[in-house]
Amino acid sequence: MDENKNGFIPPNPDFKFFISTLSLQATIFLGQIPNPVTQKNEEDLPQAKFIIDTLGMLQEKTKGNLNEEEAALLENLLYELRTFYLAKSKGEVK
Repeated sequence: MDENKNGFIPPNPDFKFFISTLSLQATIFLGQIPNPVTQKNEEDLPQAKFIIDTLGMLQEKTKGNLNEEEAALLENLLYELRTFYLAKSKGEVK
């Protein structure tokens, strides 16, 4: 890929990068890490659920088409995000 004016070279797009990016967005909406724009932990559970559900849809739609590493990463990300989301929605985690 070509460098732009600022010297930024974007990563090669692949499935692992894509789902990791979605997972990162979900962790921001779950308040686990600060929002990069505001530098504050902000919680938006409906948006987090949307991202988690989107990852679940991707898992269903790509079943049988992922290599072992991709499938395992997606499974692990979904498990962690769903577990944390449930704890958050029940008020078990601040």
